[in-house]
Amino acid sequence: MLKRFAPLIVLLAVCALAFVFPGYPKSIATEGLDSGDIAWMLTASAMVLIMTPGLAFFYGGMVNPKNIISTMLQSFVAMGVISILWVVVGFSLAFGDSFHGFVGNPLTFFMFKGVLEHTPWASAATIPFILFAFFQLKFAVIAPALFTGSFSERIRFTSYVLFMILFCLFIYAPIAHWTWHPDGFLFKWGVLDFAGGTVVHISAGCAALAGAIYLGKRKDKNHPTSINIPYILLGTGLLWFGWFGFNAGSAVSAGPLAASAFAATNIAAAAAGIAWLFVEVARGRKPSAMGFCIGAVVGLVAITPAAGFVTISQALFIGTIASIISAFAVKLLSKTNKIDDTLDVFPCHGVGGMTGMVMTGLFATTAVNTSVLEQGFFVDGTTDLLFKHLAAMGIVVVYSLVGSYILLMITDKISPLRVTEEEEAMGLDITQHNEKFVIVDLIK
Repeated sequence: MLKRFAPLIVLLAVCALAFVFPGYPKSIATEGLDSGDIAWMLTASAMVLIMTPGLAFFYGGMVNPKNIISTMLQSFVAMGVISILWVVVGFSLAFGDSFHGFVGNPLTFFMFKGVLEHTPWASAATIPFILFAFFQLKFAVIAPALFTGSFSERIRFTSYVLFMILFCLFIYAPIAHWTWHPDGFLFKWGVLDFAGGTVVHISAGCAALAGAIYLGKRKDKNHPTSINIPYILLGTGLLWFGWFGFNAGSAVSAGPLAASAFAATNIAAAAAGIAWLFVEVARGRKPSAMGFCIGAVVGLVAITPAAGFVTISQALFIGTIASIISAFAVKLLSKTNKIDDTLDVFPCHGVGGMTGMVMTGLFATTAVNTSVLEQGFFVDGTTDLLFKHLAAMGIVVVYSLVGSYILLMITDKISPLRVTEEEEAMGLDITQHNEKFVIVDLIK
């Protein structure tokens, strides 16, 4: 009985903290704020949040109809769980006072203490600190939603929620601190990640690979499934739209840099989608809607770390190359018999993020962003930035992959991760949520 009520007890305990730490501001900082930048960042934050429902449709369209609701809910529930966790301690771990450049002090902004009255963040000086905090929240929300695609159709819902919390606390927040906090050790190295290619996509991609390895193959991996192409198209459209907020919003102002990142984002996605179609044709297949959608998303992933550091023509190149690399990574992973990454999260998001990080080390230029201290190899022939990116990528990949695997083991000890064979055969919609995808019943 106690086990069944444990989650509710935890939530009530968090609510009790709101009375202990009400967070009344002494005063609200207004000096130096710009109404145009505030309006843009409010809009961008909303756009980033809509990416998570977009991802739900994108993933939901690719799974067996008996698992559509469970797959989509795994994305939606992240908006609830991570929002609460971010306010309680997540934001503080990522952006609180630095502990030797590795993680933030969990007490700095515990329960959002002092956030309303805090002066603006150094790199976002024209918007309220709380707006910066909630813009960053939207990145933290989508990161765990991304890796759900790797172990779709075989994970228990409650175990996923627990793993998602542990991932945010011990993987996402530290990497965000390393990369985006002024005292983070990767930030001090001069590593560039404009909008989360490292923080979001590489970390989530490696967690996806760890999950696929740990949970093992689906029992019906090779069985045909019904693909809902309209869902995939809808999800892609929402992701593409929201990604403008993701990348252009990372300029944290309504200026030329946001416009440049906006344009780079669009052309990279377009080029990657077309490149994926060309790869399909080269393999003797017909160009498919699903292929274009996957390619476009890969392009969006790859341009994310580079969007505010490269030119528009370079963005076209990055999208094209990333799409080709990820397409072959998908093919290579599909040949393995031990790894069942259900929706190819690692080769698309993980490999796509790595490609974008390397490309940033090749193309970053002060001509686009004056904050670039070391330019890319193809700009001035120096290798410093590229080598730093390769080293940082290695650190993030190892930390995310090994750390996620350990967290999966811990989660499995607390709450078994994998559903039973009978539950997998029946489908997770019924066994985990007692709900059904009604359209399937109508078709039958």
